[in-house]
Amino acid sequence: MSDKVKGSTVIPSLRYREAHEAIDWLVAAFGFEKNAVYDGPEGTVAHAQLTLGTGMIMLGSASNTGGWSAEMVHPDEIGGKATGGIYLVVADAAAVYERAKAAGAVIDGELKEMSYGGKAFGCKDLEGYFWSIGEYDPWA
Repeated sequence: MSDKVKGSTVIPSLRYREAHEAIDWLVAAFGFEKNAVYDGPEGTVAHAQLTLGTGMIMLGSASNTGGWSAEMVHPDEIGGKATGGIYLVVADAAAVYERAKAAGAVIDGELKEMSYGGKAFGCKDLEGYFWSIGEYDPWA
């Protein structure tokens, strides 16, 4: 990486059962943009990169066939639970809240003004991963 970082230095990585559908959903619900999508065999996604502002997530199709895949679980393998969450910093949480609801997000924390600044809400995506979306920017 160059001395001049152009984006996030921490990039979460997720696995989806229906990765192509998840990519379209993340674009529609949260405003991500497709940076790269590499197809795998039999309609899978070998690797994808989605960006939002200067942040990025990576994702691919869920499989337990080698590498770290055997060490990772999908929310549907552990009763719909998640082992972590992702926080998205957005300029307008109310607008993203409406987009996410329209896309079918399961709202897990209603949109509200936070004591530490800005509005925020929580939701699960179409495969059960937890997302916290808010206007609070910890870098500011």
